[in-house]
Amino acid sequence: MNVNCPLPVNGVPGIITLGHGSGGLMTHQLLQTEVFDLLQNDWLDQQHDGATFSLNGKVAFSTDSYVVSPLFFPGGNIGDLAINGTVNDLAMCGAMARYLSLSFIIEEGLELSLFREVLKHIKAAAQAAGVAIVTGDTKVVERGKGDQLFINTSGIGHIHPRAAIHHNRIVPGDVVIVSGEIAAHGMAIMSVRKGLEFETEVCSDTRPLHEMVGKLLDCFGEQVKFLRDPTRGGLASVLNEMTEATKLGVMMNEVSLPLNEQVAAACEMLGLDPLYVANEGIMVAVVSASVAPSVLGALRGMKGGEQAAIIGTVTKEHAGKVVLESRIGGHRVVNFLPGEQLPRIC
Repeated sequence: MNVNCPLPVNGVPGIITLGHGSGGLMTHQLLQTEVFDLLQNDWLDQQHDGATFSLNGKVAFSTDSYVVSPLFFPGGNIGDLAINGTVNDLAMCGAMARYLSLSFIIEEGLELSLFREVLKHIKAAAQAAGVAIVTGDTKVVERGKGDQLFINTSGIGHIHPRAAIHHNRIVPGDVVIVSGEIAAHGMAIMSVRKGLEFETEVCSDTRPLHEMVGKLLDCFGEQVKFLRDPTRGGLASVLNEMTEATKLGVMMNEVSLPLNEQVAAACEMLGLDPLYVANEGIMVAVVSASVAPSVLGALRGMKGGEQAAIIGTVTKEHAGKVVLESRIGGHRVVNFLPGEQLPRIC
């Protein structure tokens, strides 16, 4: 008796289908022809369930997931966002990222060419940051049960020998510095969604911050007491988390906040407070008052830090609260964001 076994169904050409997440031939083809070929390195080439490598000394570990719509936006995309985001999370611990894992959750129907383009940006961002993608995972979910593409990255890296970053080292009189203009990332995405047009394009600030942090730690070491990247919830959320943890207050000055005119205009048009808008390429640093001017000068001399500014001081007054002095001299408490100001963008 002759038995004819059907050949595997390869789905719609150029489109991600559920078969690509089956663990069978289509999954193998997707990984081999797209992921492994493009991102190849000695660790990933082993195509194992994990990665083995050697690390000496104190290390930091971080993980994050990325969801954004649209996948591509002025100044960035979900691919470089995922790499830079985890590199930056490690940098805020005083660590230089070395190895990353990379996992995808893909919605059925995503164009293969779009996925390939994201991979290219992932590769470029990883090379720029000097990190190796050593392991990962790919899943496909049914149409309507995802939002095109979700990415998770986890990372590990060596902690700088002079890093002593912890909120419990903050004392009254310390100075709060932000490394660049706020709210650019969130408004770049919102301007695309809402069809807003300006004289100049509003672009995301997504970039890796590890080199900036490394240089600060080289120069100022333990005088850099606290670092955080103000992503979801923006600058206001970071400062509120800090004051809640330290039981100290922060006094900010609205005049000192670095804010691009186009970004400010976009926020005003949409009725959004830039203090709560997400960022992806700036950091908040709390440093000793004695080195604050030098830290500011160092940041302004670095790429991506040209617009750095001292925005406030740590105080014993109004413990656990962030207070903003307005341009006209009034004061208001800047609380945690009570709900969802923006659709998910990171």
